Amino acid sequence: MRAVHREEIVDYQTYEEARDEFRRRVMEAKEPRRIHVGGFLTFLFENRETIRYQIQEMMRAERIVKEAEIRHEIETYNELLGSEGELGATLLIEIDDSAVRADKLVAWRELPKHLYVLLESGERVPMTYDPRQVGDERLSSVQYVKFSTGGATPTGIGCDHPDPELRHETLLTEAQRRALAADLGS
Repeated sequence: MRAVHREEIVDYQTYEEARDEFRRRVMEAKEPRRIHVGGFLTFLFENRETIRYQIQEMMRAERIVKEAEIRHEIETYNELLGSEGELGATLLIEIDDSAVRADKLVAWRELPKHLYVLLESGERVPMTYDPRQVGDERLSSVQYVKFSTGGATPTGIGCDHPDPELRHETLLTEAQRRALAADLGS
């Protein structure tokens, strides 16, 4: 997937003028890329526009104006995009109760090893992740992950973790498949 380039990023004041319309378009683009797996896992597949939005929002929130800091944000967020034949996603482990969340993030520490996308052939493609996101004792509730599909569009996404609360497979809708296919082609 093509990265976001510096010339596509505007200063936070100029961004503010067009923010509402840009945000509306990005939220529309996110909808088919947001995939729930069971009751606790949500994958938000990233593309150039969602990443560009995150960069612009960070610059706005932090009032970033220094060129080196802008380039750092671009570089950092571009890392979330998949390379050729690969999809990048943000995985959210959603548990409202903070005490329960703390316990589950310890118990589910091995979760990243149990997530996959399903291809039309029936093949399961495991998720790859940065092991620094998993501590010695607990998992982070936000993970930045990738699936190397070789350019094939997933038909589903699932989890084969031993905990029955996590064991689930979600088949993708046609709109979700089209969105991910477009991302793989860009």
